[in-house]
Amino acid sequence: MPRFPNPHSAAEAPRMTHPNRMSPEWARAGALLAVVFWGTSFVATKLALRELSPSTLIFLRFTQGSLLMAAMLLFRRETSLPPRETWGWLFLMGFVGIFVHQLLQVHGLKLTTATTTGWLIGLIPLWTAILSRIVLKESMTPQKVAGLGLGFVGALLLITRGDVSARLLSLPATRGNLLVLLSTVNWAVYSVLGHGTLRRLGAVRATAGAMILGWLMLAPLFIAEAGWRELRHVSAIGWIAVLFLGVGCSGLGYLFWYGALERLEASRVAALLYLEPLVTLVLAALILGERAGWLTLLGGAIVLLGVLLVERAPRPRVPLEAEV
Repeated sequence: MPRFPNPHSAAEAPRMTHPNRMSPEWARAGALLAVVFWGTSFVATKLALRELSPSTLIFLRFTQGSLLMAAMLLFRRETSLPPRETWGWLFLMGFVGIFVHQLLQVHGLKLTTATTTGWLIGLIPLWTAILSRIVLKESMTPQKVAGLGLGFVGALLLITRGDVSARLLSLPATRGNLLVLLSTVNWAVYSVLGHGTLRRLGAVRATAGAMILGWLMLAPLFIAEAGWRELRHVSAIGWIAVLFLGVGCSGLGYLFWYGALERLEASRVAALLYLEPLVTLVLAALILGERAGWLTLLGGAIVLLGVLLVERAPRPRVPLEAEV
């Protein structure tokens, strides 16, 4: 079995500096914008799936995202190939974060509702915090643990509407919800997996490499299903949904997310995903006219409190030479 050099090891991957990296404040703002994009993506995906198959939709989405990333590399004059020792990690990031994650989530969305998917996504920070502690050795202060715990309780309340015993156990009863649940664990693996590589290559190069490789993995599915035949029947609304998913969610969303992971702790960034269900809630109220009950509002308030605690948790002290 081939051995991939470990980008977390200083002996195998000397750390590179990137003078143009964004500040932590801008990184956090970018991650928030990515969360807004992704919270909206569930509605856009449901609209697009009315006219396109899952494989065709994902391929079109990441065709746009890959083109946007390539244009960004040209603009920044970063056209050289990444170091050879990072290729294996970029391949794994593309496989886990693009190919597997999108197939799980889109097939799940086809079988369940956008609102349920939005709530389930709120569970990601729990898995990310656990993996970050095990793999990245990130500190887990009492305040961070309390914030993650509150966020989980709030997400659970939102999902179950207060009826935990009946609804929690029934969540995997449908294939759609089970696939979405699996995608939340997969995304946590993706966030932790790419941490060392993006610190070495920078957000743009790492995002572009992983996305283009993931897009190439999706191409055989698109060709096998002759997905181009579906395009002539897509309506204007369908194309708007596809463009939003490609440019906003796949291109800018992934770029902003990786930029935040480059500057901040993985568990701290992942805590912002607790806000995704609230984005879905607001859009459902404004666009679909859905009314939110008091349990939903209480769950949302607990989620916000959990995010605030994690975001305000003291950062671990690091030696000056470790700073970028």
